[in-house]
Amino acid sequence: MLATACGAFACAPPAPAPPASTPSSPASVGRSEAAAPAEPVLRVKILGFNDFHGQLSPKRELGRPVGGAAVLAAYLRAAMAGHEDHTFIVHAGDFVGASPPNSGLLQDEPSIDFLNSLAPASACGGTAGACPVIGGFGNHEFDEGKDELLRLLRGGNHRAGPFLDDPWRGARYDMVCANVVERATGKPIVPPYAIRTVEGVPIAFIGAVLKAAPSIVTPTGIAELTFLDEADAVNGYVPELARQGVRAIVLQIHQGDTQPPYAGPTRADAPPPTGALDRVIARLDDEIDVVVSGHTHEFTNALVANAHGKPLLVVQARSGGVAYDDIELVLDRHTRDVVEKSASIIATWGDDGPGLTPDPAVAALVAAADARVKDTVERVVGTARFAVSATPNDAGESALGDLVADAERAALRADFALMNPGGLRRDLDAGKVTWGELFGMQPFGNTLVGVRMTGTKLVELLNQQWGGAQPPGGRVLQISGFSYAWDAIVPEGGVRVVELRDARGRPLNPSKRYLVAMNSFLAAGGDAFPAQVPLTPGAGPNDLDALATYLKSLPQPFSAKIEGRIRRLERR
Repeated sequence: MLATACGAFACAPPAPAPPASTPSSPASVGRSEAAAPAEPVLRVKILGFNDFHGQLSPKRELGRPVGGAAVLAAYLRAAMAGHEDHTFIVHAGDFVGASPPNSGLLQDEPSIDFLNSLAPASACGGTAGACPVIGGFGNHEFDEGKDELLRLLRGGNHRAGPFLDDPWRGARYDMVCANVVERATGKPIVPPYAIRTVEGVPIAFIGAVLKAAPSIVTPTGIAELTFLDEADAVNGYVPELARQGVRAIVLQIHQGDTQPPYAGPTRADAPPPTGALDRVIARLDDEIDVVVSGHTHEFTNALVANAHGKPLLVVQARSGGVAYDDIELVLDRHTRDVVEKSASIIATWGDDGPGLTPDPAVAALVAAADARVKDTVERVVGTARFAVSATPNDAGESALGDLVADAERAALRADFALMNPGGLRRDLDAGKVTWGELFGMQPFGNTLVGVRMTGTKLVELLNQQWGGAQPPGGRVLQISGFSYAWDAIVPEGGVRVVELRDARGRPLNPSKRYLVAMNSFLAAGGDAFPAQVPLTPGAGPNDLDALATYLKSLPQPFSAKIEGRIRRLERR
């Protein structure tokens, strides 16, 4: 049963007819115009997903194949079959970035091609404003900076290309984002919204990315951009949309909550979602109807009220294409507003339903990408005696963090090394270790740099692992060449770090200048740490190559474990 959204906010007087589009207002073009509607309501389907991260190949969960571009495409095509003129495909960011090698090594162009395959050439790639596929930004779209993002979307061969397409023509579908603007002009770098009409009824799709994105991407690549408050930016376009006769609005936002998963349509009695998205939803305008969310890689399917009590349908379909949002909307043709809304989160199993017949064109695309990177990703760089986990203990230290930090220190022959834990995307499996596995674990292509820091400055930096711009509970750097303890009783923002000692157990000299190795992301101020001045910017080795070289140098098979470099104290 569809959950009703009609009430004080949904049943409003008729909206005025939309005026002709202007250069500052995206065009509103119908996909299917009906002269005499048979019903007083209009039914529309929206298929959403999030955090695809270039996952072209299937995964395995519960012993079953799931996801992959060809399987996801098959599910989406099956879901829209017979309703193509009333269906839209949307994503809520991180479609690319932190991707496996068959996408990431090719600058994620194969992933864009995958989504292009769902965007019909007859409606997409021009100025008509009728494309049924609409994307949004996540923080990972900015991993390589604004210029590379816009190249990927607009076309032009990469300096390391061409890859599968020559020339690279970019994305055929539309992108929307309201809260990322040029610092110099205040104008959005892509249209803030897109309007689509179905049988004369307009629907707006508006995008936003988490305001804190600059703290988790390399700052130098986005220095020309400003990330505005999400709710303020989105709400600011509502009057403009109203002047164009729009009463139905879908928000694609890269911010999310978490909720215990369940099967089937939206349930009013399900446990409510909780998380960072709550503060945005509370402040959203009453005209917003649906929120397609992301970033937390979680399940969400709930009706969540804003501060005025307006219920918004909020969804999120985990990550990597292992599920999608199947959203059903009912709109009143007279008021043009959403009067009913519901969703189901559908798993994309590869051994059931549409997954049994993967999309052949997309499967061929993935095969071509696999072939292009095969020799590189299958190169063996070592053998792990046991799996090496990126999961930290209660002090914040992980076995994989120790291993990677050691590799960085060795590469620069530094005194110490610091590694941001968010740069480690997966565990290292036992057995033969290939270059491709390392890429999947550390996919950002950072260079290593050396920074001179006194013992005092190092302590200051370590104390910034908690409080301020860091998330609740902190973000503990992985370290090499020294050890320390931190006092959990000291309030965040206070001096928590104590007992610093070098690898020989000697206390650190507060005034001595040590050489500290780190990646370029951390040195540039990533993860909300203060920016550092490298000795030779951009001159160091690639972090992935440094790790591969280090693993080859170890006695085989190698092993790694948590060594107790970081200790948590509970002193009262």
